[in-house]
Amino acid sequence: MGPARDEAVYPSDVIYVGSTSTRGRGVFARRDIAADELIEVCPVIVLGGADEQRLLDRTHLFDYYFAWGECPELAAVALGCGSLYNHSYHANADHVCDVAGGEIRIYARRAIRKGEEITINYGGRPDCPDPVWFDAVEDEG
Repeated sequence: MGPARDEAVYPSDVIYVGSTSTRGRGVFARRDIAADELIEVCPVIVLGGADEQRLLDRTHLFDYYFAWGECPELAAVALGCGSLYNHSYHANADHVCDVAGGEIRIYARRAIRKGEEITINYGGRPDCPDPVWFDAVEDEG
Protein backbone atom coordinates (compact mmCIF):
# COMPACT_ATOMS: atom_id res chain seq x y z
CA MET A 1 0.00 0.00 0.00
CA GLY A 2 1.37 3.45 -0.98
CA PRO A 3 1.36 6.72 0.93
CA ALA A 4 -1.86 8.50 1.87
CA ARG A 5 -3.27 10.73 -0.85
CA ASP A 6 -2.01 13.96 0.77
CA GLU A 7 1.38 12.47 1.61
CA ALA A 8 4.11 12.82 -0.99
CA VAL A 9 6.60 10.02 -1.45
CA TYR A 10 9.84 11.15 0.18
CA PRO A 11 12.72 8.81 0.94
CA SER A 12 12.89 9.53 4.66
CA ASP A 13 11.78 7.63 7.70
CA VAL A 14 11.57 10.97 9.57
CA ILE A 15 9.51 13.40 7.44
CA TYR A 16 7.04 13.71 4.60
CA VAL A 17 5.44 16.56 2.67
CA GLY A 18 1.68 16.89 3.10
CA SER A 19 -1.12 19.40 2.89
CA THR A 20 -2.26 21.79 5.61
CA SER A 21 -5.73 23.31 5.77
CA THR A 22 -4.47 26.91 5.83
CA ARG A 23 -0.85 27.08 4.64
CA GLY A 24 -0.66 24.84 1.58
CA ARG A 25 2.11 22.27 1.67
CA GLY A 26 4.11 21.61 4.79
CA VAL A 27 6.60 19.16 6.27
CA PHE A 28 5.31 16.63 8.79
CA ALA A 29 6.80 14.08 11.18
CA ARG A 30 6.52 10.52 9.86
CA ARG A 31 7.36 9.25 13.37
CA ASP A 32 7.92 10.73 16.83
CA ILE A 33 11.01 12.94 16.84
CA ALA A 34 13.02 13.58 20.00
CA ALA A 35 14.03 17.05 21.17
CA ASP A 36 17.36 18.13 19.62
CA GLU A 37 17.20 15.33 17.03
CA LEU A 38 18.55 16.12 13.57
CA ILE A 39 15.54 16.05 11.24
CA GLU A 40 17.10 16.79 7.86
CA VAL A 41 20.29 18.01 6.21
CA CYS A 42 19.45 20.15 3.19
CA PRO A 43 22.12 20.94 0.61
CA VAL A 44 21.64 24.40 -0.86
CA ILE A 45 22.07 26.08 -4.21
CA VAL A 46 23.67 29.46 -3.54
CA LEU A 47 22.72 32.33 -5.81
CA GLY A 48 24.68 35.54 -5.75
CA GLY A 49 24.73 39.00 -7.13
CA ALA A 50 22.10 41.69 -7.36
CA ASP A 51 20.86 40.52 -10.77
CA GLU A 52 20.09 37.01 -9.53
CA GLN A 53 18.42 38.40 -6.39
CA ARG A 54 16.14 40.66 -8.44
CA LEU A 55 15.26 37.73 -10.69
CA LEU A 56 14.34 35.54 -7.70
CA ASP A 57 12.25 38.32 -6.20
CA ARG A 58 10.05 38.32 -9.34
CA THR A 59 9.30 34.59 -9.12
CA HIS A 60 7.45 32.25 -6.78
CA LEU A 61 10.86 31.37 -5.31
CA PHE A 62 10.74 34.68 -3.41
CA ASP A 63 8.94 32.94 -0.53
CA TYR A 64 11.20 29.88 -0.52
CA TYR A 65 14.81 31.05 -0.41
CA PHE A 66 17.02 31.86 2.57
CA ALA A 67 19.32 34.83 3.10
CA TRP A 68 22.79 33.35 2.92
CA GLY A 69 25.84 34.43 4.89
CA GLU A 70 26.82 38.00 5.64
CA CYS A 71 26.46 39.34 2.11
CA PRO A 72 22.93 40.76 1.57
CA GLU A 73 23.08 39.85 -2.12
CA LEU A 74 23.47 36.10 -1.49
CA ALA A 75 20.51 33.77 -1.32
CA ALA A 76 20.17 30.00 -1.09
CA VAL A 77 17.46 27.62 -2.19
CA ALA A 78 17.38 24.59 0.09
CA LEU A 79 16.98 21.20 -1.54
CA GLY A 80 15.19 18.26 0.01
CA CYS A 81 12.29 19.64 2.04
CA GLY A 82 14.33 22.60 3.29
CA SER A 83 12.38 25.31 1.50
CA LEU A 84 8.99 23.75 2.36
CA TYR A 85 9.01 24.12 6.17
CA ASN A 86 6.32 26.62 7.11
CA HIS A 87 6.91 29.60 9.39
CA SER A 88 5.71 29.80 12.98
CA TYR A 89 6.42 32.26 15.79
CA HIS A 90 6.22 29.17 18.03
CA ALA A 91 8.41 26.92 15.90
CA ASN A 92 8.99 23.35 17.03
CA ALA A 93 12.23 23.12 15.00
CA ASP A 94 15.26 25.27 14.33
CA HIS A 95 17.34 25.72 11.20
CA VAL A 96 21.09 26.18 11.23
CA CYS A 97 22.71 27.61 8.12
CA ASP A 98 26.19 26.19 7.53
CA VAL A 99 27.52 28.63 4.96
CA ALA A 100 30.95 26.98 4.69
CA GLY A 101 29.40 23.52 4.32
CA GLY A 102 26.70 24.65 1.89
CA GLU A 103 23.81 23.18 3.84
CA ILE A 104 20.97 23.90 6.22
CA ARG A 105 20.36 21.51 9.11
CA ILE A 106 16.91 21.22 10.66
CA TYR A 107 16.77 20.17 14.34
CA ALA A 108 13.81 19.47 16.60
CA ARG A 109 13.55 22.22 19.21
CA ARG A 110 11.29 20.03 21.32
CA ALA A 111 9.73 16.59 20.99
CA ILE A 112 7.52 16.44 17.88
CA ARG A 113 4.66 13.94 17.60
CA LYS A 114 4.08 11.67 14.62
CA GLY A 115 1.85 13.53 12.13
CA GLU A 116 2.63 16.98 13.59
CA GLU A 117 3.69 19.72 11.19
CA ILE A 118 7.32 20.75 11.59
CA THR A 119 7.81 24.52 11.53
CA ILE A 120 10.73 26.93 11.68
CA ASN A 121 10.84 30.66 12.37
CA TYR A 122 11.80 32.59 9.26
CA GLY A 123 13.11 35.41 11.45
CA GLY A 124 15.95 33.23 12.75
CA ARG A 125 15.67 31.93 16.31
CA PRO A 126 12.65 29.65 16.92
CA ASP A 127 11.09 32.22 19.28
CA CYS A 128 11.99 35.35 17.28
CA PRO A 129 9.03 37.80 17.39
CA ASP A 130 10.22 39.91 14.44
CA PRO A 131 7.55 40.37 11.76
CA VAL A 132 7.93 38.48 8.49
CA TRP A 133 7.19 39.82 4.98
CA PHE A 134 3.87 38.02 4.64
CA ASP A 135 0.69 37.54 6.67
CA ALA A 136 1.72 34.69 8.96
CA VAL A 137 -0.86 31.97 9.58
CA GLU A 138 -0.20 30.45 12.96
CA ASP A 139 -0.22 26.80 13.93
CA GLU A 140 -3.35 24.82 13.16
CA GLY A 141 -3.53 23.47 16.68
